[in-house]
Amino acid sequence: MTTLTLSDILDDLRAAEEGLHRFERRYWISSDHFFDMYSRGLLDDGENSEEFAEWSGHYRLRQKRLAALTKLSQQRLDALRPKSKGKMVRLTPAEPVLRVG
Repeated sequence: MTTLTLSDILDDLRAAEEGLHRFERRYWISSDHFFDMYSRGLLDDGENSEEFAEWSGHYRLRQKRLAALTKLSQQRLDALRPKSKGKMVRLTPAEPVLRVG
């Protein structure tokens, strides 16, 4: 089982976003549109196959890390809400860890 800290998740998201933006500038389409076409086999996989595989990898990493961030955030809120007893939730800095298996 792997563990991810919030810093790991955010660092991976930043790196994935940088990679996605590089390809979006190069090909002039959004990564969402690219991935839809790529996953349905609608893109030529000839001379650009390595780039498309890399672009797809950045996209998949972003999706996984966004899901991890959402899960971590929800866990944090679930832990804080009972402590608030229906009043304002007190947010304090923390470095949570998510176990990924």
